[in-house]
Amino acid sequence: MSPSDYELIDTSAQLTAFARHARQASLVAVDLEADSMFHYREKVCLLQMAANGRTVVIDPLVVTDLSALKPVFESDTICKIFHGADYDVRSLYRDYGIAIQNLFDTQLAGMYLGYGETSLESMVGLHFGVELDKKYQKKDWSQRPLPPEMVAYAASDVRYLIPLTQILTEELQAKQRLAWVQEGCRYLSQVRPPENHCPLYLKFRGAGRLAPSQLGVLEALLQLRDAIARQKDRPLFKIIGNSTVLKIAVEAPSDLSELKAGQALSAKQLDMYGQAIVAAIQKARQIPAAELPKYPRHRAPRLSPRIPKRVKALRDWRDRVAASLGLDPALLFNKSMIMEIATRKPRSLQELSQVPQIHQWQVEAFGEAVLEIIKPLS
Repeated sequence: MSPSDYELIDTSAQLTAFARHARQASLVAVDLEADSMFHYREKVCLLQMAANGRTVVIDPLVVTDLSALKPVFESDTICKIFHGADYDVRSLYRDYGIAIQNLFDTQLAGMYLGYGETSLESMVGLHFGVELDKKYQKKDWSQRPLPPEMVAYAASDVRYLIPLTQILTEELQAKQRLAWVQEGCRYLSQVRPPENHCPLYLKFRGAGRLAPSQLGVLEALLQLRDAIARQKDRPLFKIIGNSTVLKIAVEAPSDLSELKAGQALSAKQLDMYGQAIVAAIQKARQIPAAELPKYPRHRAPRLSPRIPKRVKALRDWRDRVAASLGLDPALLFNKSMIMEIATRKPRSLQELSQVPQIHQWQVEAFGEAVLEIIKPLS
């Protein structure tokens, strides 16, 4: 897009004026750019919106108060259109306390229509014959001033969302799947950023395989990495990668020479962090055995031998239906939901609707079939 095709908003007065304009729209396209690849604590760096023929790029690093937009995002009569909304919904709530009502996700719509490729560039190319340039996708959006070409790139991402939504809505209505997407979007609008009040190892892939003594070392290393990343304002992976942290935690070298021999760290990392890592390991080794962390294990309850039969019957039925509809089977009923249904063995639509995470459209469209499948296996 050229600068004449969008407006850059960097004052509160401009933002307030656009918010008034957007409140008159029925459809508002939204996208954002963040800096998770470059900083310890990621933040929204640009907010792009399109409404009633206007496309704007808002600079939230200059206009830090976005409360003027809250009535737009919280309105249940204005449809907010995103593509791949999960990250954006979490980010807007985390940074600005913005909750979103009446959301439509074009990527989710494409998935329920059976599109093979659901990236924005693929869908825009398919419907509009336009090739979106994604070369700035991994750039540092917190830099200022932003080059004009990066701002234009950001603006282009919302340009096609409204007409794309109109096309997808017609296709969904024709296939009687619009309610499926709408209910999924309601769930999506409620996602929130995780709270970080638990030990770091609980969210670390591979921690569940470690012994308590290794977990103690792992937690010490993760806390050290977090402190360094915070101090340097760098992402965790740019300090020490996860695979390297895990390798060191397993080997638990007792001194700098052992750490070097393990060859987990680069020479630069060894020079910058080697002494601190060894000190953290030595401190972790002094933790009394009774105080060492233990990875939580949830013993699975004994299951009826009929449950695997119900699971197989439901999975086979789901796969056949998904194939006939041209959909990913997990979109109809995912693995955990099939297990819940098989375990609870509901006998009525009302009981089926009580299964955790099940959507009403699943009950309405497939409930009777599900009940018929599990009835003889009860």
